[in-house]
Order: sequence, then C-alpha cells, then structure tokens
Amino acid sequence: MTSSAPTAELLAEVKRNLGVIPNMTKAMANSRALLKGYLGLSGALARGALDTATRERIALAVAQGNECDYCLSAHSYLAEHVAHLDTDEITAARKAQATDAKTAAILALAAAVNDGRGDTPTGVVEAARAAGVTDEEIAETIGHVALNVLTNYFNKAAGVEIDFPVVTA
Repeated sequence: MTSSAPTAELLAEVKRNLGVIPNMTKAMANSRALLKGYLGLSGALARGALDTATRERIALAVAQGNECDYCLSAHSYLAEHVAHLDTDEITAARKAQATDAKTAAILALAAAVNDGRGDTPTGVVEAARAAGVTDEEIAETIGHVALNVLTNYFNKAAGVEIDFPVVTA
C-alpha cells in the first residue's frame, strides 16, 4: 500500500506507539480522514479518566457483543500484554463482567449502550453512579463504546485480516 506523506506520518506514529502497524490501521489509511479521526479519538480517550485495564475490558465487551473477531483478537492480546489482565479477567470482560463492583457497573453500562444502540434500560446509568462511577467516567465509557463500534464495524465490513493471535466470538 502506498500512503500519502501525511498518512505515512500517521502510520509512523502508530508504529512508534505500538511497535507495529496493525492491519486495521493499514486498512484505515485508505482514508486519511478516517485514520486521523480514529487516532484522535483513541488518543484523547487514552488520556481520560478510565485506566488501561478498564478500557481494554470495555473493548472486549463491545467486540464480543458485535462479534468482531479482529477486535476480540487485538484486545485479548492487549488486555494480557499491556493491561496485564489474566485469562479469567479477559473471559469475564467478554461477558461484560468483573469482580470489582465499579468496573462491573462500567461494563454493564458499556454493554447496555452497545446492545441498545445508545438506548439503555432504566436504571443502568443510576446503577453505575451508585457503584461510584463518575459522570466523567460515564461519558468516557460511552465514548469508548462508540470508538469500538467504529473499529468493530470497520474490521467486519472491510474484512481486515487478523494479525494477532486469533480469538473468535
């Protein structure tokens, strides 16, 4: 694939951050606007209130809900090697579950937002607040769902080849 200079700079940034350029970002590079938008939102949310482990758990729950094997594979790898989650924690996250009450509430909210396409059952947000989830964390959870829906849909529609140890829904 040949990239324009500005797109090549974006891909070089991905390589600096991850050490590799995943197939998803290579495919996104067909549209500089898409790649730049994805990297911008991803980067902004990475600097937010939710820690890496929680962000990876959300990504796993959403990927499972959307049956995206690429994202399940990528985020299972990242959950283990970057967020240091164990196999049981990764399995639980795929089911939108966690042993910690606050994390479980965040995952329940993420799954409800994803499953309801934004509509959430009565009480889900209130339950998150009751578990200690702040309004900032609620907003970021919704942002992470949207980011992961983008990548799930993109990878499925574009048929992106999985370049991580394969995990299937």
